[in-house]
Amino acid sequence: MDYREQYSRWLKLFAGIPDTIRELKSIENDEKEKEDRFYTDLSFGTAGMRGVLGAGMNRMNIFNVRRASKGLAMYLKHAGIDQRGVAIAYDSRHFSEIFAKQTALVLAANGVRAFLFESLRPVPVLSYAVRHLNAAAGVVITASHNPPQYNGYKVYAEDGAQLGPEAAAEVTGYIRSLDYPECLPMDEKEALDSGMLKIIGDKEVDADYIAMIKRLSLRPELLAKEGPNLKIVYTPLHGSGNVPVRRMLQELGVTHVTVVKEQELPDGAFPTVTAPNPEDPAAFKLAIPLAEKVGATVVFGTDPDCDRMGVAVKDKEGVFHTLTGNQIGCLLLSHVLESRKLNGTLPENGAVVKSIVSTEMARAIAADYGATVFDVLTGFKFIGEKIQQFSESGEYTFLFGFEESFGYLSGTQVRDKDGVNASLLLTEAACVAMSEGTTLYDKLQELYKKYGYYTEKVVSVTLPGKDGVQKMKDIMAGLRENPPKELAGLSVVAVRDYQTGIRKATDGTESKLDTPPSNVLYFELQDNNWVCIRPSGTEPKIKLYVNTKEETAEKSAELNKKLGEAAQALMA
Repeated sequence: MDYREQYSRWLKLFAGIPDTIRELKSIENDEKEKEDRFYTDLSFGTAGMRGVLGAGMNRMNIFNVRRASKGLAMYLKHAGIDQRGVAIAYDSRHFSEIFAKQTALVLAANGVRAFLFESLRPVPVLSYAVRHLNAAAGVVITASHNPPQYNGYKVYAEDGAQLGPEAAAEVTGYIRSLDYPECLPMDEKEALDSGMLKIIGDKEVDADYIAMIKRLSLRPELLAKEGPNLKIVYTPLHGSGNVPVRRMLQELGVTHVTVVKEQELPDGAFPTVTAPNPEDPAAFKLAIPLAEKVGATVVFGTDPDCDRMGVAVKDKEGVFHTLTGNQIGCLLLSHVLESRKLNGTLPENGAVVKSIVSTEMARAIAADYGATVFDVLTGFKFIGEKIQQFSESGEYTFLFGFEESFGYLSGTQVRDKDGVNASLLLTEAACVAMSEGTTLYDKLQELYKKYGYYTEKVVSVTLPGKDGVQKMKDIMAGLRENPPKELAGLSVVAVRDYQTGIRKATDGTESKLDTPPSNVLYFELQDNNWVCIRPSGTEPKIKLYVNTKEETAEKSAELNKKLGEAAQALMA
């Protein structure tokens, strides 16, 4: 059926639901909008589903949530692990609580027990709960840091990491085999009375999770000594981090934590920001003036599902600087490795895991401490997979994992990026700096002086709608057929095509890439510079990652600007 037929079908299928029919009727004469809503199903990939809220096949709504939930139940039954149940959490977004309850009731209707948190919880708490409850899977209703018109459906495997590509493909197959009328929920009272729905209160997972986070402290004595003197401003950006982050810091004795009042309470409209994204310096437009007012030296914020953390730090002149995800990652990595060295817990087989699009500065830092760096595809699930591999083989000891997109992890009991864990590490690193009479900003400058001036920039090229999807395919196909020989005067020395799994050098030699297939092209350039191009898995964008290294900050920034312009020209 084409989009017009699908539109008409929805009018018949949901004729008894006034709100849905009213919304569908409102676009009756808007062919472009109808096409965008009905030309395809909302995609389900390794990050689950994510989309704009609204009626339609290609939108986030109660009907697609039900369909995904029954598809998940079928997958778990086929795997023979459905009796262990599914843990379910949600953040502060519009309809998150409704979608979470519908997920639980559809699972219950299909014989899969649901463990539903009583109120909003962060992604890392859900990841922890999957393992803690020995559940077969987990679901979080969230669209992470997207604007307020979005919501999403993330699925976690039994190890607490997001579903891998093969499992996601299987779930997709089950979802696509289902029609909406087949995916109805169980009555809530019946689900509760029968034990198919269990509500998780604050004493069943949270306390254990916070205790686990506290055990990740690497300098507990220093934290106890300096913590009461450190002044912090924190913003949960209207999301789920407020309670766990503040609880963790309070229990560790970090008492001077000022929360941005306007952004403290959950609010799916995110009224104080364009998007609740701690990657964006604009997210701190209220936090930094507050920090100046209360005399804080550190500002940090977490996104609505509290898996990402952004940071601003004050230099000795009193000026605040917002940091990039790579800068934060290198500061935390340096703190983890140096602290382990000092307290005698740095193993000989230490491993650091980062995404392929994250800074190579991490490799230089890790080498200083004898740690091995592993590169994985973008998506924290691949870092989770490495943790599981290390756990099973014993060949390496996981020390730290990060992505340039503001995700960090130093423990192994959560298998996704963890904003609470990151908040602990940042606070501890700030206490170390304070004890040494310096600042985190100065610590960062010391890293640059020691390892070189790395500059990283991410450029997103938005290509919305059906035409945008095709254009993304055409751009990637064109670059595969005719890769550039140079960019901004820098020779391309090798091309990594993660779709084919082949790295091809300019001298014609080829080698295999040890990663799953992914639509990513990585251009290695002379003098340790590089550009990576990949379509986003969750948004209608192509992302360009531009990374340069020079002897000074000025030279590195200048080269990065030129290289970024050359990379964007490839999108024309």
